[in-house]
Amino acid sequence: MDNIKDDQYYSDKMIRDVSFIRRHMQGLTYDVFIEDEILQDSMMFRLIQISENAKKLTDAFRAGKPEVPWSDVYGLRNKIVHEYGGLDLKIVYDTLSNDIPALLRSLSAS
Repeated sequence: MDNIKDDQYYSDKMIRDVSFIRRHMQGLTYDVFIEDEILQDSMMFRLIQISENAKKLTDAFRAGKPEVPWSDVYGLRNKIVHEYGGLDLKIVYDTLSNDIPALLRSLSAS
């Protein structure tokens, strides 16, 4: 069985994580989000995974999707990992609610 780890492989993984976030954040208010530590951890884990997989994409793939703010995608991982205790949950919520749907559209476009 071939397990080729190419752009398709990594973008598919990103799409799965982005779709998971979208499903579980749909209709969720900020007040509910800040009260649910398990949800916060789950969403931040997915954001970290998205960032890690984005770093593995080729320059050509990323160049083909200039609407994606790639440096922000990478930088979010560092913020989550290194500033976890001091992370502004409002920014995380806004990212999950507003930026993730746009990322899904970009990644899903041919």
